[in-house]
Amino acid sequence: QVQLVESGGGLVQAGGSLRLSCTASGSIFSTNNMGWYRQAPGKQRELVARISSSGGMTKYADSVKGRFTISRDNAKNTVYLQMNSLKPEDTAVYYCNALTGWVTTTTRFGWGQGTQVTVSS
Repeated sequence: QVQLVESGGGLVQAGGSLRLSCTASGSIFSTNNMGWYRQAPGKQRELVARISSSGGMTKYADSVKGRFTISRDNAKNTVYLQMNSLKPEDTAVYYCNALTGWVTTTTRFGWGQGTQVTVSS
């Protein structure tokens, strides 16, 4: 069973930056496309960034394009999300997970505990 552990969240002022990390247990990390999701209070969980298994392809939701950067280090079984120019509407719990494909939002594993990001205005 793969376990996902997210970290790096916190409280930041609008315009600030945070770098999130997600480490996965197990040796199959490098074969999976990975995604960062977020869930704001009262809203559905949404996929904000995805990266291919090799790291060669990335894709972003329009709401974060140009501000967030997803990357991965397969040697460390870790995927990152660099978040710049943060806005109050980025406030949410952020999760990572493996995707079952490239164009899908369907996840492969159970959810970790997530990491809270709060952006103050």
